[in-house]
Amino acid sequence: MYTKAFLALAGALFGLALGPLDGAAQRFTIEDVLSPAFPYDLVAASAADRIAWLEYERGIRNVYTAEGPDFEPVALTGWTEDDGVDLSGLQISDDGSIVAFIRGHTPNGDGWVANPRTDPGGAERAVWAMHTGGGEPWRIEAARSFTLSPDGSRIAFVWDGQIHAAGVTADEGGARPQGGVESGSLFRVFGENTGPVWSPDGTRIAFVSERDDHDFIGVYDFRSDRVTYMAPGVDRDDSPTWSPDGSQLAFIRRPGTPFGARSEMRGEVPDSLLPPGLLEARFPGGSDFTLWVADVASGAAREVWRNSPDDERFRNVNRIEWAGSHLVFEAEPEEWEHWFAVPAAGAIGQPIDLTPGEGFVEQTSLSPDGRWLYYAANIGDLDRRHLWRVPTGGGEPTRLTTGENLYTFPAALASGDRVATLFAGPRQPQSVAMLDIEGGTGTRVLKDPPSRFPRDAHVLPESVVLTAEDGVVFHSQLFLPPDLRPGERRPALIFIHGGPRRQMLLGYNYGRFYHTAYAMNQYFANKGYIVMAVNYRAGIGYGRSFRTAPNVGRNGMEEYLDIYAAGVYLRDRADVDAGRIGLWGLSYGGILTAQGLARDSDLFAAGVDIAGVHLWGDPLDLEGGMYAASSASEIANWRSPVLLIHGDDDRNVDFSQTVGLVQLLRGHDVPFELIVFPDEVHDFLLYERWLRAFNATDDFFDRAMIRKEGIG
Repeated sequence: MYTKAFLALAGALFGLALGPLDGAAQRFTIEDVLSPAFPYDLVAASAADRIAWLEYERGIRNVYTAEGPDFEPVALTGWTEDDGVDLSGLQISDDGSIVAFIRGHTPNGDGWVANPRTDPGGAERAVWAMHTGGGEPWRIEAARSFTLSPDGSRIAFVWDGQIHAAGVTADEGGARPQGGVESGSLFRVFGENTGPVWSPDGTRIAFVSERDDHDFIGVYDFRSDRVTYMAPGVDRDDSPTWSPDGSQLAFIRRPGTPFGARSEMRGEVPDSLLPPGLLEARFPGGSDFTLWVADVASGAAREVWRNSPDDERFRNVNRIEWAGSHLVFEAEPEEWEHWFAVPAAGAIGQPIDLTPGEGFVEQTSLSPDGRWLYYAANIGDLDRRHLWRVPTGGGEPTRLTTGENLYTFPAALASGDRVATLFAGPRQPQSVAMLDIEGGTGTRVLKDPPSRFPRDAHVLPESVVLTAEDGVVFHSQLFLPPDLRPGERRPALIFIHGGPRRQMLLGYNYGRFYHTAYAMNQYFANKGYIVMAVNYRAGIGYGRSFRTAPNVGRNGMEEYLDIYAAGVYLRDRADVDAGRIGLWGLSYGGILTAQGLARDSDLFAAGVDIAGVHLWGDPLDLEGGMYAASSASEIANWRSPVLLIHGDDDRNVDFSQTVGLVQLLRGHDVPFELIVFPDEVHDFLLYERWLRAFNATDDFFDRAMIRKEGIG
């Protein structure tokens, strides 16, 4: 089902019609194409037509808001430096009067918060807040994460296994109250207590109490200063979600761990000698996934749904939400991740598939009354994202957008007549938009990109579907130079995404690094390279079989077959210089870049490896399969030059991976260049470092593949 207004948005929302370039190619710089702001963490108030979001603009991070009916964007914070202080976790009160957010990067395993500017005073991760009506932001409390109360008066967070709370009080001008902000542990009870969830009226908090072999759902009541457990037993209870009136809690129940010994007994006692069912505990009848609803006042609970005996299709459900009269959750019973519903009053049989179709659902938003589920999916258009909505009790989904643009992260408004969304396109960097549900035109909330942004010089990527030598089919995007003439042969570049559970799209990506990578693919195409972005196996967007392909990573690295097939495809194109094909990527993209240079230097002439893994497993086990799957095992065949870039406070890929590879490259006289960013993390926090990395990448490929100068 399509609404006429939304079908009218196809390919031309907000006047962004796409057409061919006129005349000679317009050249632009890396700084030009990276100039737009990148909005993210879009949220909407549930009782007022107000939205808020975070924005990253050339390293400067700030909080923005817009209020109906006009939705003019307003900057709430005024930070002006590329200081590397991350912003994340934005939340908004029900009435839209307060926003709260995290300042500071995620701590590592030792509790160290990233400090890319090497500030002698160190860095912290803390919750901040401010009024959406203006004023100054204020710091509330150090915390890794938090949840804002519905009225915006408190936050709840976890510290040392206990639930804490802090007041969000400040005067109307935004000044921090005298004497600091009230903060402390709400209660101290046994177990690792996590996942606080506020009741709709803000008077209670539900939480999960983890206790080794079983978990309880607890409720703390501010009024009585009392903790109550919901139907405590011997099982693992998780994901508490409140009914709209706050009188009930729904939760997931799975069997507990028999004798608390699943992990401890494995390896010491053969499985054949363990009691039957110890390692695969189930409820009577074969079910291992059930939904329960508890009466909060009494703590009594009843089972309302369970998966069928020996039906494992819903085993991996981790979170449920109460939506109107139904419980909704994400699951992947077959090939695609969809959202399902069961009546909260109880049901038997299969859940209702709310989001049917060939494709997966990636982001969702419930309407404030719980009656509607808005979702972004690639159903029917695998290399893009579009918006849909469906009644949470089941019914025919309505497709809200179509065409060449991409729509992600819907945020339903309180009034119910509009939905906010992040949108982008082949020539449109990510922006915030407001869409009318029943008809009319879309409205872009954010200002236009800077005048230096080369929108008209962008090329339209083409979808290319290839088959690897083992029969796996994979998708890629091809960017052709705007000034490519018949008979010419150009150098080519392959961009390899990270993850590996990521996906490059036919337009600007919703992830910040991949948004930047798309811009760089446009830059390289504009400069004259033929560019290809490869969605190799183990990535998202093409179904469970593709995402869970066997023999990948340390178990065989067969995803490299897709990169190799892409290289062969480019080599055999009449417009590609077969001797000048390069590779580049971050993280898993760095892994596969190194694989290509080590295994096929005859095919790949040069590469830029940003924070890649080069040796799986034990460095002393040179006979194992993990070593054979590593690029280090092919070092004797590596001849092509490489640029290595890495931050030494990387929390995703150990810096020792680059330390080790450099020693191997030195020992085998492989030409390389190296950039190390002290105190920098995996996805660089400082914009200036991205500029240096990308300019160095550009210069490296110039010298290695265009001018063919010596490297190292």
